[in-house]
Amino acid sequence: MIKKEITSIIQSRKSVYPNEFNGEIIRNEDIIQLLENANHAPSHKMTQPWRFKIFYQNSKKKLLKEIIKVNQFSEIKKNNLEKRFEKTSHIISICMKKNVEILPEWEEIAATAMAVQNIWISCVESNIGGYWSTPSYTKKLRKFLALEKNEICLGFFYLGIHQSDKQKKLRDSVNNKIQWFN
Repeated sequence: MIKKEITSIIQSRKSVYPNEFNGEIIRNEDIIQLLENANHAPSHKMTQPWRFKIFYQNSKKKLLKEIIKVNQFSEIKKNNLEKRFEKTSHIISICMKKNVEILPEWEEIAATAMAVQNIWISCVESNIGGYWSTPSYTKKLRKFLALEKNEICLGFFYLGIHQSDKQKKLRDSVNNKIQWFN
């Protein structure tokens, strides 16, 4: 029988957007625990393809400066990005090491996504919120992120403290998404 606690945690997972963060700093010990939980995601052949590059304090400012440098943002977009960075405690670059000689790339992406899901569900029942952003400009940050030849960036996971009590959006019924075969 599936335990109610794990069902509750999974169904309580939600995105908390950076504009909902209050600017408080998350303890580095908590960041390490989130990433330790991420590290327990399943991966085919135990390739463990996820890689995390953590930006906080001054390095967060350097990341913002680089993002602005490689893009043609409008002043409004630039100001919104600056506000997002100010309210965010830590930004984690979600990267993946490709092992294409062993596995198809999609399997490594799926494993990395499961690691991110572990971060997300680890935030449930805390005042830490997260949001995974997948901007197209990540391709322009290879050198800045010091990616190796066989690594790619799959976006940024924004983490921050929040007091949001918003309810997550309701999902369509699973019954509309399944088909039983006898």
